[in-house]
Amino acid sequence: MDLIVRLLLNASVFLLVSQAVPGFDVATLWTALWAALIFGFVNALIRPILLAISLPLSILSLGLFTLVVDAAVMALTAWLVPGFDVHGFLAALLGWVLVSFGSMIVSSLLGDNKGKRA
Repeated sequence: MDLIVRLLLNASVFLLVSQAVPGFDVATLWTALWAALIFGFVNALIRPILLAISLPLSILSLGLFTLVVDAAVMALTAWLVPGFDVHGFLAALLGWVLVSFGSMIVSSLLGDNKGKRA
């Protein structure tokens, strides 16, 4: 049940960000749900691989290349989810920052569920 609540709240974050960021377009609530789900998987599985591959560039740029990876994660999510479009690097980066910040707020409001399993 907690997973469904998190998914719904993160989908609402996607809808809010689509209202605030030009070029970050989410068509429907169903699109937002898919985007939230796919973004979670891409952020958890693919982003660490991209960060490891781009480590030399990140070191040379003093960590600024991480912003490119973050924008690429959002663009990949948009590419995988029909009805979710990100137009441009700035929209992808700002969308990633706001969605990640919103997801962090959702997680802090709902609390950590690691100790609840018996």
